[in-house]
Amino acid sequence: MSSTPWPSVSPMKISVSVGSAYYDGERWADIVEYVKAAERLGVDTVWSAEAWGMEAVSSLGYLAAVTDRIKLGPGIMQISARTPAMTAMTALSMSQLSDDRFVLGLGVSGPQVVEGLHGEAFAKPLSRLREYIEIVRMVLRGERVVYEGEHYVLPRPGGEGKALRSSIRPRPALPIYLATLGPKSLELTGELADGWLGTSFIPEAADVFLDPIRAGAAKAGRSLDDVDIQINAQIAVSDDVDKLIARSKQGMAFTLGGMGSAKTNFYNAAYSRAGWADIAQEVQRMWVEGDKAAAAAAVPDEMVLQAYLIGTEDMVRQRVRACSAAGVSGLRLGPNGATGAEQIENLERSVAVIRSATQL
Repeated sequence: MSSTPWPSVSPMKISVSVGSAYYDGERWADIVEYVKAAERLGVDTVWSAEAWGMEAVSSLGYLAAVTDRIKLGPGIMQISARTPAMTAMTALSMSQLSDDRFVLGLGVSGPQVVEGLHGEAFAKPLSRLREYIEIVRMVLRGERVVYEGEHYVLPRPGGEGKALRSSIRPRPALPIYLATLGPKSLELTGELADGWLGTSFIPEAADVFLDPIRAGAAKAGRSLDDVDIQINAQIAVSDDVDKLIARSKQGMAFTLGGMGSAKTNFYNAAYSRAGWADIAQEVQRMWVEGDKAAAAAAVPDEMVLQAYLIGTEDMVRQRVRACSAAGVSGLRLGPNGATGAEQIENLERSVAVIRSATQL
């Protein structure tokens, strides 16, 4: 890795992510202590995940009661799992209970979860997401919900329903973040969202992600500076760089091969657009065929060093500076360590490295 300084380095927001697609709620006490430590360290937001394990909101309600300052965001709530009105009511309720520390993260998930778990069609996710956000914002503004779209019509025609508004105090400025990866959905993020919850981000290929967001922001009379660009950051610091690379290859192989079906894998597609198409296709083929060891071995060292913030402290600082220079405003860290104490220790070290990298 080069030690050449990157220009235009700015202080970075630091957030933490808890849970996972399949997190079952075990070792919850460790998560609570991890988030409390994050708050002590001045971390900006805690994001909670959901897919087919623990859902995203209950954990945030608990964490709201044991913290005072850290913001709370689902990263993300799946739009097919809830009606737009219920999502908006949940957001208003969480804001009321947390002294307005709640931020709303939304995403379309993927066909395996949407169609397999929720029994909803995944077709036209982009237009559905647009309508969903428009209805959510109506509720957040305290309006009576009257809407006629392709996917949602409110009140339901021909029934006894009437247009209603939430009885909770309106919060029209409540931030909405989107987890998106495809070019059109990234453009929608720039047009409609307050922030982007990004993954699969490589600073050297930042324009692949940020140009569509920039174009969407321009459509809405905004700029990229109006969108909070937060990316998932796989941080690990060690002088044994080879060991970190080997471990990271397992995660990258899973992302390219197992995060979605063989037909629909948004993460694989994102890395392909970032210049790794041949590798992404080959790793996915091996993974789908069941040879996971070969899939991991096929991931190049250079790819994980570009995609993950791993290595010596100096190497990690350089990658943090690369992210900042590319336009990233925040890094999201996940628990790293076999025990709760190790996770907190790694968080403390990661926060210190990130801050030392951007306080030039």
